[in-house]
Amino acid sequence: MRVRISWSGGEITARLNQTPTTAKVLEALPCESTANTWGEEVYFELPVDAFVEPDARQVVDPGTVCFWVQGGALALPYGPTPISRENECRLVTEVNVLGQLEGDPRILRSIQDGDRVYVEHVVQAD
Repeated sequence: MRVRISWSGGEITARLNQTPTTAKVLEALPCESTANTWGEEVYFELPVDAFVEPDARQVVDPGTVCFWVQGGALALPYGPTPISRENECRLVTEVNVLGQLEGDPRILRSIQDGDRVYVEHVVQAD
């Protein structure tokens, strides 16, 4: 399963794993939201209600596609946040891990607070 995340300055695709939260995210697409940044993380609200899954984590690899349950938001870390230790990607709370961005996640640096972000399901040809 793949999604495209786009904004005025670029786009990136992500490959998602089959999880309960992923299913809810896909049901909500296509969506438009407003970007927020926190250190080297971009996050934006989606109309999804989810529960923290058993494998939720607070520290993830750059480019991990996460869902922040308490904030109702897709979270895309690409580097350290204000609470990181050294160069890790540490999110504000444990998040559900949905998948991985394809390509260099540092393209997210071009997103600014308040930018419009679009998320859509990418239908793969057989």
